[in-house]
Amino acid sequence: MKSIALGLAGVFSLGAQAADITVLASPAIKEAYGELAPRFEGNKVTTTWAGTADIMKRMQAREVFDIVIAASNSLEELIDTGRLMAGSRTDLARSGVGVMVRAGEQRPDIGSTEAVKRALLAAKTVGVSTGPSGVYMSTLFERLGIADQVKPKLRVPPSGAQIAELVARGEIELGFQQVSEIVHVRGADYVGPLPAEIQRITVFSGGVHSLSQEPEAARAFLQFLAAPGNAGVLQKHGLQPGTSAAD
Repeated sequence: MKSIALGLAGVFSLGAQAADITVLASPAIKEAYGELAPRFEGNKVTTTWAGTADIMKRMQAREVFDIVIAASNSLEELIDTGRLMAGSRTDLARSGVGVMVRAGEQRPDIGSTEAVKRALLAAKTVGVSTGPSGVYMSTLFERLGIADQVKPKLRVPPSGAQIAELVARGEIELGFQQVSEIVHVRGADYVGPLPAEIQRITVFSGGVHSLSQEPEAARAFLQFLAAPGNAGVLQKHGLQPGTSAAD
């Protein structure tokens, strides 16, 4: 797979002059992206990492990056408001919501909806993000009928914060975030994904800014990231290949 990705990098970088590409991206893809981006030869890529809420604020403040990578519903909003080019959306990866506890602590049963509910009620503190997984978990608490019980022990750190790092430090007992943001954090044990019946899959996509100075290079970089040969890298980092299907 590596040779395929490298070959694609060469194809995409040929036929265009070297460009400096700037990217504003969600940390949900950070580990896989960090492995793939250096393979895009012939162009310099500078990446700024930000949580979903911060990405939207920076776009509303009219900051310009050649590429924005975020949850697909947020990306579509940016396309609809003209911040990103229509037709530039490229689906890169999918991620489910995972559950974590501090390393060495007893892992709760999360094998069913009722088991997750029990684990939430038993935990002293529960952590969620301000991103897609956290927004979904807030609706799930309501669906499970336990929002009032969870609310006093809920911890929601600022946009872009890694819930797994707070779990590793013992500041949160039971954490929920994208699987890709859990699996490599030392000190936090990944318990597993939410059960299928209450799972939420988020598609992370990239789009080209409407004021990009390097639109062709930006499109080529997104095509490179989405190449089928990169599936193994995505899977290694808790992601699945992207899809054009609706969220």
